[in-house]
Amino acid sequence: MADPIVAAIAFDGISPFHLSVPCLVFAEDRTALGLPRFDFRVCAIENGPIRTDAGLTISVPHGLSALDGADIVIVPSWKNLEVPPPAALNEALRRAHRRGALIVGLCLGTFAVAATGLLSGRRAATHWAYTDQLQALYPDILVEPEVLYIDNGDVVTSAGVAAGLDCCLHIVRARCGAEAALRLARQIVLSPHRQGGQAQFIERPIARTGNADRFTQALDAVRKTLGETHSLDSVADAAGLTRRTFTRRFQKSIGTSFGDWLTDQRVALAQRLLEATEKSMDTVAFEAGFGSATSLRQHFSARLRTTPAQYRREFSKNAQDERVAQAPR
Repeated sequence: MADPIVAAIAFDGISPFHLSVPCLVFAEDRTALGLPRFDFRVCAIENGPIRTDAGLTISVPHGLSALDGADIVIVPSWKNLEVPPPAALNEALRRAHRRGALIVGLCLGTFAVAATGLLSGRRAATHWAYTDQLQALYPDILVEPEVLYIDNGDVVTSAGVAAGLDCCLHIVRARCGAEAALRLARQIVLSPHRQGGQAQFIERPIARTGNADRFTQALDAVRKTLGETHSLDSVADAAGLTRRTFTRRFQKSIGTSFGDWLTDQRVALAQRLLEATEKSMDTVAFEAGFGSATSLRQHFSARLRTTPAQYRREFSKNAQDERVAQAPR
């Protein structure tokens, strides 16, 4: 089976930092580490060398015509937000979308995607400082200022740079499975998985006080025992904090509620069990802490928009081995 083709859009004046986000996730060949490989290409809007806003000049081997074969097209940033993107870019993105490619706008790249009309009547994310501007320019879009990324199925948009990494990792997770995304995150020293609905502002404790250590240890203990019952009060007590103080610190440190975080952890564990084992749905549900296959299915579908059974058919080791065996040689 051919490697998925990922195309990133470059333009004159682009930030090399923004361009490096999809490069970090998709460009390097990590198959020796058992990670998925992508056919990654950078495609320039203009002809000739591209000047960056950092004073560097880069030579881009592909033009917009290379988008025609891409499975994923990423706009990592954008400039001149009040000026419509070139018609050639708009048409190339629309053409790729019609062909079935996933269109991705990272950070200010959402503005370029919005100009195509592909986000009309749909939810979108961008850097929190530019959400009002995006909403004013495209009032038919539902702009959500506090989320990390939004997956509409065929169009994905994200907030600022760090959220762009989360978004790209989410794409790997959706295409290649939870275990592949987890290994990739470890390789590039990135947080394993942050749900798209998580807040953009993720603050970390400045000093590791005794209480902060107990707080971290309490969460680590929960991660290791997801199949057990964990109430907010019991975890707060393990952290040496009152319920109110724990809730406030958790929201500030993690960016979501304890209940949502716990469900996310359990869904992630269920994904790994579905991929790597042949355990029954009841057993997976029990070990992941959902109690019943019905509860597992409800939470799994709400977060991943697919059923556990369908996920196993697509991402289990047996399914992957079968795809490899069927691939043309």
